[in-house]
Amino acid sequence: MPENCLPSIDDVGLPALEERVNAELRMLNFPGKPWVPQRENVTDVTIIGGGMCGILAWFALQSAGITNCRIVDRNPEGLEGPWLNYARMETLRSPKELTGPAYGHGLLTFQAWFRAQFGAEAWDRLGKIPRPQWMTYLRWYRALLAIPVENGLSVDRVEPEGEHLRLHLSGDRSETCVTRKLVFATGRDGTGRPNIPNFVEGLPQRYWAHSADDIDFGTLRGKRVAVIGVGASAVDNAAEALEHGAAEVRHLIRRKEMPTINKMTGIGSYGFTAGFAELPDEWRWRFMQYSFASQTPPPHGSTLRVSRHENAHFHFGKSTSAIREVNGVARIEFADGTTHDADFVILGTGFTVDPQARTEFGEAADDMLLWQDVYRPPASEASKDLGSFPYLNPDFTFREKKPGRAPWIGNVYCFNYGATASLGKVSGDIPGISDGAAWLARGLAAKLFGEDVERHWQNLQDFMNPELDGSEWTPTELGLPGRKERIA
Repeated sequence: MPENCLPSIDDVGLPALEERVNAELRMLNFPGKPWVPQRENVTDVTIIGGGMCGILAWFALQSAGITNCRIVDRNPEGLEGPWLNYARMETLRSPKELTGPAYGHGLLTFQAWFRAQFGAEAWDRLGKIPRPQWMTYLRWYRALLAIPVENGLSVDRVEPEGEHLRLHLSGDRSETCVTRKLVFATGRDGTGRPNIPNFVEGLPQRYWAHSADDIDFGTLRGKRVAVIGVGASAVDNAAEALEHGAAEVRHLIRRKEMPTINKMTGIGSYGFTAGFAELPDEWRWRFMQYSFASQTPPPHGSTLRVSRHENAHFHFGKSTSAIREVNGVARIEFADGTTHDADFVILGTGFTVDPQARTEFGEAADDMLLWQDVYRPPASEASKDLGSFPYLNPDFTFREKKPGRAPWIGNVYCFNYGATASLGKVSGDIPGISDGAAWLARGLAAKLFGEDVERHWQNLQDFMNPELDGSEWTPTELGLPGRKERIA
């Protein structure tokens, strides 16, 4: 059918769009028919994180008929994920046409949401998606699908309890609960923590912050600000400081030149999304190590947002070795022997992936299998950072370093940035997130079915609902046809 014959979504308004979404979901029998045998006082799947990955994981599981799910987030309602917390870019890097968490439903895309309110012409004029508007879309997505995120709850500790997991939660209330499977949909730092370099050790906290911290940029008015790094978060924080009246902002960059090419964009395809996890270790490592070494450049618009200020400066070949308090300022010492004084330092140093830093797992964090335990790369491809990524099973579950020591971690799913080295960019970045959610749901369904196989076998034998009642046919005798005597 030609596109112009389809009912338009332009300017219909959100109520009309929502009515169409709900009608489509009814035709697709959403939520799926529940099929997991229930266990008393046990949740089948608990999802940690109510941001983009978490709400999509919930939707995928509901679609698969895994309906006994719980989803919790430590942030207040509407502030899940990074978008209105530490993310400070003006627009998303991803093209506006990407389908993101729509999970195969065109009417659940950002495009449908935008065009229903503002029309096709506004869509055509839109460049990149403004960051706050993306969060508004995610709030709509959550409300429309009635995703029951329990806000104000953090999972502090996970421990085995028989064949289940016991979760210890705190926040708006303290409680414990039991679940069969646990999904960490916890974003960029979900399997690690902010990367705090050793060179700030001993420097009073009033002189520095990480780019993921809650920074009061108003206090930087008239101050000399130094930003370590030149990745996306570094330039976004530099721009905020400049726009809040910083006297100067100096990017202190270890590299000799600015990275300019986003290498992974060059091979982005469904083939890469589907095929990466199937590659041998040496190829998976090679792709990711090359991407890390090349470094993803900051977005074009974000960089211009900084450089348009005359008091913004980019200094290359400046590897920081130490920062000390000297006469009321932060004195930055470089590997080349030079120094620079600043009133405040922002660490645009990203995040580390380090499962052993996650306190939720207690001592069992040491039992998680890492890439460095499995694969030894050639010297030319060495990467300490990449070696710290968890070496996951194809269904996102963690693996034991020594079989038998902590088998329960196989019930924990790493649906966050930590899965990148093993499975690719399917559990955090907008382009492949729906594919990742489909794999996650399939893996969980397979595991839950297998664990209850005896119950399903018994259900098969016990099922006695007749499809035929005997009135559909009339029995007759099978008689032999008449025959004549043969004459000799």
